[in-house]
Amino acid sequence: MNNNNSPRFAARLNAFKIGAADYWPGKNKITTADLLERAATAGLTAADLNYPDHFVDDRPNDLGRVMMENGMVLNGMAMRYYTDPGYKLGAFTHPDAAVRRAAIDETKRGLDVLADMGGRLMTLWMGQDGFDYSFQMDYAQAWARTIEAIIEVCDHNPAIDISLEYKPNEPRAFALMPDVATTLLAIKEIGRPNTGVTLDFAHVLYADEMPAFAAVLVARHSRILGVHLNDGYGKWDNGLMVGAVHPVQTVELLVELERAGYDGALYFDTFPDHSGLDPVEEARTNIEVVERLRRIASRLVADAQLKKAIARQDAPAAMRLVQAVMLA
Repeated sequence: MNNNNSPRFAARLNAFKIGAADYWPGKNKITTADLLERAATAGLTAADLNYPDHFVDDRPNDLGRVMMENGMVLNGMAMRYYTDPGYKLGAFTHPDAAVRRAAIDETKRGLDVLADMGGRLMTLWMGQDGFDYSFQMDYAQAWARTIEAIIEVCDHNPAIDISLEYKPNEPRAFALMPDVATTLLAIKEIGRPNTGVTLDFAHVLYADEMPAFAAVLVARHSRILGVHLNDGYGKWDNGLMVGAVHPVQTVELLVELERAGYDGALYFDTFPDHSGLDPVEEARTNIEVVERLRRIASRLVADAQLKKAIARQDAPAAMRLVQAVMLA
């Protein structure tokens, strides 16, 4: 990230459906264009679109125009297989070959739409590709099918980056790619240069990982293609506002992102839906907090005393230095 300029900020568009009756009185159908226009009022400057559900009532060209008119750019797209009940037993790992083929072909259609809109990042979160019981899945076969499917997706358009977003579970009890190590192993097997990882802060906590450490591993073995900022208690995907529970860990992640040279968008994958929060105010709060935390991270990234304390693994000294900046 460039500390001299504000990064592009995006957020989960579906959150802006909250309070639709009051925000759009008398409007029977809320479109993706509507959501984009409302999101822009929060100060968001980028957008991630879900395929296919964000294109049901909106044409790609129209969405591109709406973003441009509202000062937003397309950050990328994310495939959403879970919206189709036919993928309940998996997309790339479904026992029916016809369903697996449908999932791959739908992904390719999504890539074509993304390319037509000038985008270069497709995120795959394969939450439905997992299992719930012992003896339910042929693990070796499921893993091989997943790798083969992603290879085919990567090769469909090598100019588009394919980013894998991992999560331990949900909706399935176990995901095939539950953590950073397994995801990096998959990327190594896929063996394509247009691959990388999307780090979701709450997912990383959920996987019992330290976000900054996960970022270092991804930067060492692959590429950080996406960052989803949020927070949670590590028990499930809470999707709380940034820094609400783990501000120190968030700053440490921002420090490592700076060191890794990450200059992509920061996407707020948060769920104001849970408490019925005003999504615009929630997004504005996230932007304000992240800007503050980025300023703190920029002071710490080159702090010589902090580097020395870390080199000695002197936690008390490191904490004093970090807290002095954070609590000033």
